[in-house]
This record gives sequence, C-alpha cells and structure tokens, in this order.
Amino acid sequence: MTSRHVRRSRVRAAAAVTCLFALACAACTGGPDDTPSPDMKSEAAEGPVVVASGLDVTGSGGVRQQLIEEWNRSHAKNKAQQAKLVELPGGADQQRSQLLGALQSGSARYDVVNLDITWIPEFAEAGLISPMPGTGDGGGDDGTDDIDLDFIKRVHATTVWKGRSYARPFNTDVGLLYYRPDLLTAAGIQTGRQPTAAWTWDDLYASVGTLALSPDRTDDRAGWTTQLKQYEGLTANAIEAFASVGVELADSEGRYTSGPEKLKKGLDELLDRARLGRIQPAALSSDETAALTDFAAGRAVFLRHWPYVYGALKALLPSNAYSVNRLPGVSVLGGQNLAVTADSPRADNARALVTFLTSRESERCLLDAGFAATRASAYTDGSRWPCWPAVAAALRPAGDSPKAAGTADPPPSGAPSPSGEGASGEQGVSARAAYTRTLSAALNEAVQRPRTPYYGAFTHVLQSRVHALLAAKSPDSTAAAVKLDAELRDAFAGR
Repeated sequence: MTSRHVRRSRVRAAAAVTCLFALACAACTGGPDDTPSPDMKSEAAEGPVVVASGLDVTGSGGVRQQLIEEWNRSHAKNKAQQAKLVELPGGADQQRSQLLGALQSGSARYDVVNLDITWIPEFAEAGLISPMPGTGDGGGDDGTDDIDLDFIKRVHATTVWKGRSYARPFNTDVGLLYYRPDLLTAAGIQTGRQPTAAWTWDDLYASVGTLALSPDRTDDRAGWTTQLKQYEGLTANAIEAFASVGVELADSEGRYTSGPEKLKKGLDELLDRARLGRIQPAALSSDETAALTDFAAGRAVFLRHWPYVYGALKALLPSNAYSVNRLPGVSVLGGQNLAVTADSPRADNARALVTFLTSRESERCLLDAGFAATRASAYTDGSRWPCWPAVAAALRPAGDSPKAAGTADPPPSGAPSPSGEGASGEQGVSARAAYTRTLSAALNEAVQRPRTPYYGAFTHVLQSRVHALLAAKSPDSTAAAVKLDAELRDAFAGR
C-alpha cells in the first residue's frame, strides 16, 4: 500500500466523524447531481477543467465566473483547456462536507477546489489535494522555497502544511472595524477622536461610553456589534480575542499548546468585549448579514466585519455615513485557496488554470470587485497590473446580495440588500485609496486560525463552549476554561 493510501485510510475515518458536525451530513455522499462520473477516464481527461467553489460574494455572474470566462476566451481553440465553475450551495460546513465526500468517493470530477484556508491541513493530510510544483521537501520551513514572492507572506502561509504548499491563495479576508462618522459626530465625538490605525479596544470602549451619554442616543442603539452566533464567525471573533492577549491554541503542526489558565485569559477578553452596554444584544445571534443590517440601520456605531462590506455599504448609506479602519488588537485571516485534486486526470491544465486565476491581473480584478486580493502588487501596482479589460468591463453592481464566506442564511425579510462594487453613492478616489492601504496593512499583521487536520472538530468544540459562556447570566470563565481545555485536547488529537 502506498504512503498516500495509508494517509487516506488513516484520515478518512476522522473526516467521516467530522462530517457529523456539518449542518447537512447527507451532503457527504457526493457532489451536485449534474456532475459527470469519473469512471471513463479517457473521456473525462478531454475537459473541461472543473472548479468547485462556494458562492461568490460579488453575486450571480460575479468576478470568479468572469475570470473563468476570460480563461476560456484565451484558450478558445483548445477544448481540453476550457474550464467550468461549479458553485456549491449552503454554508461553509455544508460545502466542506460535500467536497470531502465527493473527493473521497470519486463521485464528482473536480479538478480544482476552492478551499477555505482552514481546510488545507485536513485535505492535504487525507491525500485529497496535490502539493504545488516547486514546494518539495527541501524547501524552507514555511514552504516558500520558490513560490511567487508577490503573494502576501502571511496569506501564502495558509497554503502550507508540514513544510509543503498545497494551494495558491485566491482571495483572502481579514477582520476590519467599520464605523459611523455621522453618529459619532452627532454624539460630540469629533474627527480627531474617531478611529485610527493606532486605536485600542480601550479607545473603542471610551467612545462607546461617550455615545451612551449622548442625548441623541436611541434605546436600540449600541456601541458596536459583531458575529457571535454559534457558527464560524464566532470562532473568528474568539481567536481574535485570544490572540489579542497572547493566547495561541496550537503550533504550526497542529499540536495543542494552551491550557486552562491561558484559555481563561482569552475567554475573559471576549467576555469584556461582549459586555452588555457595549455590544448590541442581538450580536449573540448575529451572523454577517444580521450584523451588517444593524450597523446600516444605526443600531450599532461600530462593526467588526470583512472587506466585502466596504462595497456593500455603498448601496446602504451615504458616502459620508460610514468609514473603515483596522480592527483594534489582533485580526484573523479568512479567505479561500485554490488546490488541484490528487486524482485529477487534467492536473497540468488545472495547475495552469490556478496560475491564471491567481495572477497579478486576476488578483486586481478580485480587489476591484470587492474581495481582498492575495498579492501585494494588487494594492500598489494597479496601473502596471490592471484587471483584465474584458473582466473589468463585465463587473457591475451585483443583483444578488453578497454574503460572506460561510454564511448560509439569506438576509432577513425587510433587511437592506447590499450590492457589489460600483454601486451608487460610491466614495471618492481618496477614500478608496485609504481603504486599500488599510486593508493591505491589516493583512500583513493578521493571524491564522489553528492549523489542524481536525479543524471541524476543533471549531465545533470552541463554538459550543464559547457561545454557552456568552449566553450565561452569570458566566464562569474559570469553569468554562477547564472544560474547554479538556475538549480541545481531544479535538486536536483527533479523538
């Protein structure tokens, strides 16, 4: 038996168990109904190259589809190199389950998979994706022996597992602080006292205290809001709180490194951020859509959210009613990476497609459309490496409401419907340039969520314990830390 098959057998059982934590376990049996079977290898090898991905936050006919069409135009004479994008339904847990089941069973002929950055160790350990060329065992510890160094270093590190890079960064994400200058000014907080890159959480709390004294404050207005519903958004918020006080849960090899005392420190930091009187009470049940709705409606003055919201807000508020800066403390990375499946009979064409989709021009298209780009040149050399002309011309305000990665629920009835980049009310060139600088700086300082092939089990445990603590009338962080420590030890060990 080959080492790859040994790895697959060992991890397949763990992957099957973690499917139980997904929102739709039935999806583990295969891919979409219209996906052809891989049984006839010779026929399948002719094409197209199939890319499996979650839904595009830029809407129907968004930038990912436009990039696929640009690739197809440039390879119009070669049918074997044509590409097709298959969008998987549901939230992140459902998509992960579908991809795991499809690749393990061979029930879907995916050549390229667009993976959440937290899934790379799991798929690599299971032998479901191939190492990228030029990332052999003789490379550096961070897998950057001969990669394109234009990728932001911290973002590229999300592709690496055990010293080898298994993907290329496609689009990234990072937590940012959005705020309402109009509401701050109305409360007497002038421009000089509004958020800067040097802001701390204490600065935010001080402004929240001032807002509470404002005669213009309404009963339903809170200082800030975020995503504390029991889903991956809660994990991101928890890791940011933990990292802000120096608490790391695992090393680069996925080994658990924390303990009850450290966990209590991180839990206390999160409890402090979620204290009543500071945070919108609805945050405990808020996902990305609900938090954005509260912010746009003026029920929160500060908002922790992802970069796509910068484009979404253009359809919701006047340009002088919102702004953005770096998140106080530590921010966590999100995003997706493109990997070539281990059994793809079109591996060479698949790797060429990945190279195109993550090129300088393509990354600029992603940034222009509202994603956070993974290349440094997208933030500094836009004139030298502009978006592909046909893609730039096709980008338009999306008809569908954008949703953050991992958000499965539609906007609530009566909620504002955000649109994509280029919507009416767009902020000026200087504001866009300032946003781009802010985004680039945040990406260069952000941290990763734990790297482990058992991420599904880890995040399930963390969400469950943290949400229960936040919802408790008299939260006991000491007791919660002891329980969380025991459960995390098991999760990181694959038990």
